[in-house]
Amino acid sequence: MAGLLADAVVTLHFGFLVFLVVGGFLAWRWPRVLVAHVATVGWGIAIVAFEWLCPLTYLENWFRAAAGQPELANGFIDTYLTGIIYPGDRITEVRLAVGVVVAVSWGGLLVRWLRSRRTASIAT
Repeated sequence: MAGLLADAVVTLHFGFLVFLVVGGFLAWRWPRVLVAHVATVGWGIAIVAFEWLCPLTYLENWFRAAAGQPELANGFIDTYLTGIIYPGDRITEVRLAVGVVVAVSWGGLLVRWLRSRRTASIAT
């Protein structure tokens, strides 16, 4: 059972990273998502800036140990993404690309908000 829970944490962790990248675009449709996305981006920046391990990594390691499986030697990203999804020597470029995608999503959200305000003021 602990092995399945470790796998569930991996899935949750991937979902967190996907939300980090595309959550701003989700806020275009569902503006209330922006609060969670800002928190997610803040957490992502802190993890990178301070080189912390995410609590989800600790949780995965705890379940793996309980299942008698080896723990992650490195963090989640280093284990599952770096060198697999993108080359290991391109981490800076990947981080920059994620930042650009987030900035574009937030910029688009701002444009949509300003347009809706303008439309609302014209209607009244």
